Amino acid sequence: MGAGMKPPGHILVSNIFFAPYTYGGATVVAEQVAHQLMARHGCRITAVSAMSRADLPPYTVMKVEKDGIVNFLINLPPGRAYAEHYDNPRVTEIFARLIDDLAPDLLHAHCIQEIGAGILPMARRRNLPVVLSVHDFWWLCERQFMIRLNQKYCAQDPVRIENCRGCVDDLSRARLRRETLLAAAAHADLITFPSRFALELSRRSGMQGGRLAVWTNGVRQPGPGFFEAQARRRAADPRPVFGFVGGPSQIKGWPLIKAAFESLPNDHPPFAGLLVDASLDGSWWAGQDISGLKGDWKIHPRFDQSGMDDFYARIDVLLFLSQWKETFGLTIREALCRGIRVIQTDSGGTTEHDGIEPGRMLPIGAPPSALRAEIEWVLSGKIPPPQPRQVTSYAEQADALIDLIAEI
Repeated sequence: MGAGMKPPGHILVSNIFFAPYTYGGATVVAEQVAHQLMARHGCRITAVSAMSRADLPPYTVMKVEKDGIVNFLINLPPGRAYAEHYDNPRVTEIFARLIDDLAPDLLHAHCIQEIGAGILPMARRRNLPVVLSVHDFWWLCERQFMIRLNQKYCAQDPVRIENCRGCVDDLSRARLRRETLLAAAAHADLITFPSRFALELSRRSGMQGGRLAVWTNGVRQPGPGFFEAQARRRAADPRPVFGFVGGPSQIKGWPLIKAAFESLPNDHPPFAGLLVDASLDGSWWAGQDISGLKGDWKIHPRFDQSGMDDFYARIDVLLFLSQWKETFGLTIREALCRGIRVIQTDSGGTTEHDGIEPGRMLPIGAPPSALRAEIEWVLSGKIPPPQPRQVTSYAEQADALIDLIAEI
């Protein structure tokens, strides 16, 4: 921070999920940064998130605490109107009372779908500085990820609501949604994006605030003993191991991966593979036929931040074959800082790193033969494992946020 500048003493963080009910990459980022702000900058953090429980009255507020952060959960009832999913006056009113009672110095909003964008102008009316951190395309796209009904990437650039007619049920209400969200976002003093790609697409599509900036997501760095465990596993079993965490969906590239590995010749060099089931109920790979995949494939259970090193010590290559333009790509950075090779598509903000050899990026829509060539390149045994790359840590991400806050 600049000389004489002090970080805000009390930050009110809002995200649709927050510990102890963690789900999704943006939630992990919000939580990890919050803890680094507490540890490194002496900030007090309070969270507001959402829940949906039939055993509690609608709009009940439940107060919980985990690891020193109090979290106020607002109970959202089923059957809410379309507009209440992006701007809910009842939630805004509850949020306003919390702000009045808690008297924070700053509101930091992350993914606020279901909570609603009305909290931003409400905070501005109370002269509370607002930082909005965009993690996906909810602000531009009714479907949140710019994925069309046919499971293909939308590819609009810029996004124009009149071109959304084929995806939305009601264009007029989708237009009102867009106008409401962009107007609410304009109340933010600072809007951050995890990549230059996400920022520029959003800016071209009409998103504006007091300032727009890239705020790169951090990742959990390898812990003590990771590289020793990795070396032991590689020495005990020299077969390269491929890992995939995206699940059996077209948009994450599973049909491409399946076809490429099924088409390998029978005399391929030995290798193994791990398919992570990141579902909450272990259902992702149930009923999926993987018997045709060449190599020795197994299902790996869902893991959290504390189990990350154990998983990455077991693989040599991360498969990231996303068929849409993503805003960041946490798993890619997690792999790169652990010396894991990445085979990936040219998928938006996921590419903003230096961990891919020149000419090895696969275009979205590439045929299985293109991926098979990359697999065979790995299996040739002619290339050594990559060196670990320097990527942003959660501590560095928190420090960067403090600097950005100082500027507003």
